[in-house]
Amino acid sequence: MGAADQDRILRQGGEIVTFLWLNPAMVSELQTDIRCAALVGKFRSPEVVESLRLLADFFRQRGIAVLMDEESAHFAAEGAIVGASYRDIGAKADVAIVVGGDGTLLNAARQLAAYAVPLVGVNQGRLGFMTDVSRESMLASMEDLLAGRFSREERFLLQARIQRDGVWVTPNFALNDIVLSKANAGRMIEFELSIDGEFIYVLRADGMIVATPTGSTAYALSANGPVLHPSVAGIAIVPLCPHGLSYRPITVSAASTIELALVAPHDGLLYLDGQDRFDVGAGDRIVIRHAERNIVFLHPPGYSYFAMLREKLHWSATPKRA
Repeated sequence: MGAADQDRILRQGGEIVTFLWLNPAMVSELQTDIRCAALVGKFRSPEVVESLRLLADFFRQRGIAVLMDEESAHFAAEGAIVGASYRDIGAKADVAIVVGGDGTLLNAARQLAAYAVPLVGVNQGRLGFMTDVSRESMLASMEDLLAGRFSREERFLLQARIQRDGVWVTPNFALNDIVLSKANAGRMIEFELSIDGEFIYVLRADGMIVATPTGSTAYALSANGPVLHPSVAGIAIVPLCPHGLSYRPITVSAASTIELALVAPHDGLLYLDGQDRFDVGAGDRIVIRHAERNIVFLHPPGYSYFAMLREKLHWSATPKRA
């Protein structure tokens, strides 16, 4: 590791856990020897079938084994490729090409988090903050990938645990955000926020977003949260429609432990990346920390985070005149 690397030490349940931060932005050149490529498509989407078939042919013509997630294999491969579970993909694939939108990439990232399989996103969704290879340049980009011209970037995950009646439940990981939301659409919820064991406040609101830098351009952005560059080792805590104008978003160290506890008689819902959902109630304690593993993104030549923001957020766009 280089001299810029820093050790972060967390105290977790009486144990010392060390995380390694790679600065800046945890980016490095890609050293690649791809022998097996996995293809993951948008769930039940006929729009991505052609792209998956083109990618499968591309890799097989170059002697590279191809795996395809089970759902995509059923729609796109028509028996030519046997569908693989995420466990098989994690064990065998050197890279996973994800075709779809950010939601497809979020799901694949959580499924493959335990296996450290690098991810490449091909955008066939809407915004595509994380899927930075266009459909038009897809095959040319795969040539760059095989030639080692992609760059490697690590993004950290969050993990939520729920303590209920003295028993710990670990729901899953989140790459974007963990959201505590009201269960009853017609009323607010009340909950306590603590950071590193220190009581911060009791809040009445529609909920709370706890976001990574990756997720700072997702749901948190719509709630006036800060945009965090991927190199920032921070977590954004963003209230949702708080009943009080002084409750503002704050950013804390990624080494922090964030706790949320619902106040009786309120019940709520806990969302991970907007895809996994868990019921939570009064007395439950939600503990959110940096996960022990990172996700690896592979970016094409010329990738720039700020260029991506200019495009997706329409910065510097000329206003339309009536």
